[in-house]
Amino acid sequence: MDQLTQLWQSSGLAQISVGTIVMMAVGLTLLYLAIRKGFEPLLLVPIGFGTILINIPGADFDAAPVYDALGHLESPGGLMYYIYTVGIASGMFPLIIFMGVGAMTDFGPLLANPKTLLLGAAAQVGIFTTVLGAVGLSSLGILDFSIRDAASIGIIGGADGPTAIFVTSKLSPELLGAVAVAAYSYMALVPIIQPPIMRLLTTEQERSIKMEQLRPVSGLEKIVFPLMLLFLVAMFLPTAAPLLGMFCFGNLMRECGVVARLSDTTQNALINIVTIFLGLGVGSKMSADKFLNWETLGILGLGMLAFCIGTAAGVLMAKLMNVFSKTPINPLIGSAGVSAVPMAARVSNKVGLEANPHNFLLMHAMGPNVAGVIGSAIAAGVMISLVSGF
Repeated sequence: MDQLTQLWQSSGLAQISVGTIVMMAVGLTLLYLAIRKGFEPLLLVPIGFGTILINIPGADFDAAPVYDALGHLESPGGLMYYIYTVGIASGMFPLIIFMGVGAMTDFGPLLANPKTLLLGAAAQVGIFTTVLGAVGLSSLGILDFSIRDAASIGIIGGADGPTAIFVTSKLSPELLGAVAVAAYSYMALVPIIQPPIMRLLTTEQERSIKMEQLRPVSGLEKIVFPLMLLFLVAMFLPTAAPLLGMFCFGNLMRECGVVARLSDTTQNALINIVTIFLGLGVGSKMSADKFLNWETLGILGLGMLAFCIGTAAGVLMAKLMNVFSKTPINPLIGSAGVSAVPMAARVSNKVGLEANPHNFLLMHAMGPNVAGVIGSAIAAGVMISLVSGF
């Protein structure tokens, strides 16, 4: 009888709680959105499945290893513990993904029209505005966020999942699950969130502006640019160097033309492998005790605010540039200043075609889109530098 009682008590049914049921439902919802709706499936499938695994009662996927008084291993840690500790807590997985993104990025549109760098910079306004908003809500007693938490939440506005994970793992690891889900969810919802903001802030005439064809960019320019970018960042903002350093390294492998095999591996096999483990590692932080609280709802709401402000700031910056520029810029490409590559650029192109069927903005929008990746990495470095001491 005692054995039956012990067996029952060790079962998942005996240990299950309302919180674990809710979080398993969240995991299933993420899987549904990824599989049925196509929302960022490469990340949401492993995150959703990881959420289910970590909430299985008694499975101890996130258990830390146990050592005796002499330092001998008594019990090994769970799978999720090692995935998170080795890949995310160390910052390794986001950095490797940034290297892969760099290998898939073409700086040509940005180099052909350098002033679009300003659009990518303007879109980062959402990050810093939301940091202030989170601090304000905390000061009013509505939510309880530290300045480190606020920085982690604000970075969602950059619409760059790896950057959000990198910053949060360093500043507020307990918020990682909510921040990562918000970042990737809003990236997936770019085609839904951005167009109404773009139409609200522009006229039909502005959306119909046709831009001049971009000039050809030489191979030498494409090789020199990532090296120059890395040097400048390393000298002025070393905390951003890890992200931009790996990004520039991946891009250099793409453009130098002598390591095609390495570039291909980085763009495909390596980034795919790391994406699997990154998603599972994020899922390991989505247990009921860490996720089900009012702060999570605050993170989701503030993340949405950051993303919307970033989109609006990019569009408004393009309109401002038109006041001083002889060559008109279609304000729609300003919305691509958030670093959801290349989805935000495609949305700019789509809305532009609706206003003018002969208006192809995709390559023009890739300039601010790539600039947004650079801008979000720099913003991440600024956040880490400013608040890591608190």
